[in-house]
Amino acid sequence: MDDEKRSIHERWAVLRFAIVAPLLAAPPEPGALQEALRELSQRQWKHPRTGEMVCFGASTIERWYYRAKKERRDPVGVLRRRVRRDKGRQDVSAALGEAARKQHREHPTWTYRLHHDNLVALGRVDPKLGAVPSYPTIRRFMQRSGLVRQRRRGKEGSGSERQHASHETRSYEVEYVHGLWHLDFHECSRSVVTPRGELKRPQLFGVLDDRSRLCCHAQWYWHEDTESLCHGLMQAIMKRGLPRRQMSDNGAAMKAEETRRGLLRLGVLHELTLDHSPEQNGKQEHFWTAVEGRLVAMLEGVPDLTIELLNEATQAWVECEYNRRIHGEIGETPLQRFLRGPTVGRPSPEPEDLRRAFRTERTRTQRCGDGTISLDGVRLEVPSRYRTMKEIHIRYARWDLRSATMIDPDTGVDLCPLYPLDRQKNADGRRAALQPVSAGAPPPPSGVAPLLKQLMGNYAASGLPPAYTPLPERDDISQETDPSIDKDDES
Repeated sequence: MDDEKRSIHERWAVLRFAIVAPLLAAPPEPGALQEALRELSQRQWKHPRTGEMVCFGASTIERWYYRAKKERRDPVGVLRRRVRRDKGRQDVSAALGEAARKQHREHPTWTYRLHHDNLVALGRVDPKLGAVPSYPTIRRFMQRSGLVRQRRRGKEGSGSERQHASHETRSYEVEYVHGLWHLDFHECSRSVVTPRGELKRPQLFGVLDDRSRLCCHAQWYWHEDTESLCHGLMQAIMKRGLPRRQMSDNGAAMKAEETRRGLLRLGVLHELTLDHSPEQNGKQEHFWTAVEGRLVAMLEGVPDLTIELLNEATQAWVECEYNRRIHGEIGETPLQRFLRGPTVGRPSPEPEDLRRAFRTERTRTQRCGDGTISLDGVRLEVPSRYRTMKEIHIRYARWDLRSATMIDPDTGVDLCPLYPLDRQKNADGRRAALQPVSAGAPPPPSGVAPLLKQLMGNYAASGLPPAYTPLPERDDISQETDPSIDKDDES
């Protein structure tokens, strides 16, 4: 064990034992002990705390010698420095301790020095607190009482502040590859030339696997928006497969409806970190350090850096260095651990299925006059076979109206694509004939209606007498009613 890793008490014991060990290994002859002690007292030794060369008196060395000689089991341990009897005690009165606790509850983000200075000022006003001890004493008291300084997180009384005040913070790692993905955006420290000749800082979108630390995908975009997030996330899925969970911060793109609904359709649980809690996504934040420290640093010699060159260099650095370099925390390369598993990943869907997944849903009322709906200021035509539907359910991406489709609200199945209204094409005057909504020929009459048949049955079963008297049938009814028959002919 290195001397720096030993405690001060252990270092003192090792030094003392090294001084008296020659006397224990070769005890001096009777009467020669004092001469040997004087020789040892004239030698210089390295002080265990300061590192300076010091000497020790003969009487001190003699005391160490007899203490080690009497101990049979642990001669080194007996030479350790004695622990102070008042260790762990703080000369803090009950009233002063309660004042410190109250002050920490009201101001948990103060430093220990600020707490001490305010307690001194409070002691001058309130004699019941007594004399306030020194700053180290107050600091040790607060540390041992659990009154540690808290990081300032958001607004006072916010949910994140209460969460961190009442719950501990722990490092974590999931058990399976694809069990959890981290994603985030990072603003580049350098400005890049835009196509318009302007200088702008791009945003790096990155996805990391929690267990293996593998970078599933990284790409630079001009904006931190939902379109960029969905575009980069789809590429990560097509490269590596579908994860089971995903964690991100509370950015607008992460909470967008396209993102949430897309992950839900793909069977990925989306979890958001607490506000002002970047340590929950710490692995992703650490990845940005490597990006700036190595990737961006190697591009310092490029004065006219473009986003195309930046993306090309990023892909080469991620695949050829970062994913294939031994990670200091896991002891192997991210790619090796990713392939070794175990994994709970799933195969990637088809690109078109991925594109259709990241869309939002809206409901619009169909115009009865021309069979159109309005979506983000654009008129879309509804096929005539759905002209009887009042509400039209649509699924689309807000940055691409070409993906708009009409869906079945009960099953979520896409029924048909919706196209923008073409007024110029409709001006030619040609119109298609309306087809009947119900397919096939109308069915033939089925006789007595079911309700009337039921009423007739109920009346017959009631036992009531007939409600009418029928006219008796006559055999010559046809002759009486036929005007062509002459009565004289009958005679």
